[in-house]
Amino acid sequence: MPKKLKLPPENFDQECTSVWSFPRRWNWATHNSKYRWNWSPEVVRNLMLRYSHEGDFLLDPMIGGWTTAIEAKLLNRNLLCYDINPKAIELTNTLLDFESETNPKIQILHHDATQKNTKLKDKSIDFILMHPPYVDIIQYSEWLIAEDISNIHDIDTFCDEIEKIARESLRVLKPWKFCAVLMWDTRRKKMYQPLAFKVMERFLKAGFTLKEDVIKVQHNCKATGFWVKKSKEANFLLIMHEHLFIFQKI
Repeated sequence: MPKKLKLPPENFDQECTSVWSFPRRWNWATHNSKYRWNWSPEVVRNLMLRYSHEGDFLLDPMIGGWTTAIEAKLLNRNLLCYDINPKAIELTNTLLDFESETNPKIQILHHDATQKNTKLKDKSIDFILMHPPYVDIIQYSEWLIAEDISNIHDIDTFCDEIEKIARESLRVLKPWKFCAVLMWDTRRKKMYQPLAFKVMERFLKAGFTLKEDVIKVQHNCKATGFWVKKSKEANFLLIMHEHLFIFQKI
């Protein structure tokens, strides 16, 4: 029998600036932080409330840590989501087993986001949101799936695959609708690598326009104390923000 679980806070407020910061991460319903780098419920809820409506059809091409699916069920958004990792699909299905006042259609497919879904029609989706891997900083597959983009180390090669996802997203998204992408930067050989902006460029190249660039502040990162010491010793700054790009199809 589905469980009765804690509901989202009644005083939840939408963000209205270009800097989002959630020092305390709320884990309502079946949300949890065990899956590394899944995005927070606050981010997904803000996106759905601002860029979609009840009954809309949404797409998350890399469901990963299940957050999008849980919020879609709570907010009455129909959702199609993919993942290349069967384990992610299994976990998402398990965490959707809870009571809700809404009953949207949520479909989870084993599918490679870089490949065209021939069953998904052009201009059929109301809103797309995704939290891609950050190259191979974390490899999400328990075994190396060749098509998993979290196994790609080379940034340009990674962005080539992201561009495929961007072009497919443009195809299926309705005109004037939005696509949200959360991305982080990284370092290579002690030098800053603007991975987020490289990803942004690929979405623009695919045909999107940039509506917003939100700075998402990072909190409670693991090993912070160790890296603070290393930052001072080796003279580099810790990356404590992500970019949340909001693209529009015009």
